[in-house]
Amino acid sequence: MKNIPLAISLKIAQSIAFTLMYAAIKLAGPVPTGEVVFFRGFFALVPLLVWTTFTVGPLEAIRTERPSYHVVRSAVGVAAMFTNFTALKLLPLATVTAFSFMQPIFAVMLAALFLHEKVGRYRWSAVLIGFLGVLLMIEPHGGLAALVALHLSRGVTYALLFSFLSAVVVVWIRQMSTTERSEAIVFYFMSACALAGAVVMIWYHAALSFWPAFWLVICGLVGGTGQIFMTYSYRFAEPSLLAPFDYVAMVWAMIVGYFVFGEMPAALVLWGAGIVIVAGVFIAWRERRLNVELPIEPMT
Repeated sequence: MKNIPLAISLKIAQSIAFTLMYAAIKLAGPVPTGEVVFFRGFFALVPLLVWTTFTVGPLEAIRTERPSYHVVRSAVGVAAMFTNFTALKLLPLATVTAFSFMQPIFAVMLAALFLHEKVGRYRWSAVLIGFLGVLLMIEPHGGLAALVALHLSRGVTYALLFSFLSAVVVVWIRQMSTTERSEAIVFYFMSACALAGAVVMIWYHAALSFWPAFWLVICGLVGGTGQIFMTYSYRFAEPSLLAPFDYVAMVWAMIVGYFVFGEMPAALVLWGAGIVIVAGVFIAWRERRLNVELPIEPMT
């Protein structure tokens, strides 16, 4: 049943929730990434299980016809989450958000290469324009020379790896979506994050005082709630229609980054982000025209 205003509201609520999740991670301070991943995965299960109890039922969150697909999706997703949270420790919030907008551009490339989808000159042009935006965004972090020499800053490297791995997940979920419910995809991914984080914590962990632990719990709860908003937004409208509203996250990231952390991304990062956003919106528009829909992406 279509309900476009509700879908847009849920999508915007999701972008706010994920921004608050990132802010909570930063407020937690210098906590090892594995520990952050554990809290993010474990406590995200709480809103998911509460929600499924009152909607489709908890059994729908664990029912699967292709468990091996969940293993692959979760492995790539866990790697993406580690790179994402590492980048967040090294770069301003708005800069990390800007680099995440490369995900749909990478997804177009991967879909063409591995799903053999026909990508015309318009979408390839958008991909090239998106990469021009990336060149602007990396300029304050070493620029083209650093890219060619493979000496980008660690933060930029992790941010780009996150976008690429997220795109891999998007393409993989496209194969899963015919048989697997969104709730099950999220459940197994969050469980894998909690397990991977717990294993890493055996070697790298910090004794947490009240406030770091508090913010990490908030990170998981808010992140899990954001995923519910995202999942249900796609039930009321097509992904290509909602895709442009992903970029509202840049507004929240700049507001929170500036007023909470005193961060402001470099001007070239903002210009580059603008170019990437234009390319991403154009890709979404072309996919809507061509009836090529990206799947729900329960990632961060």
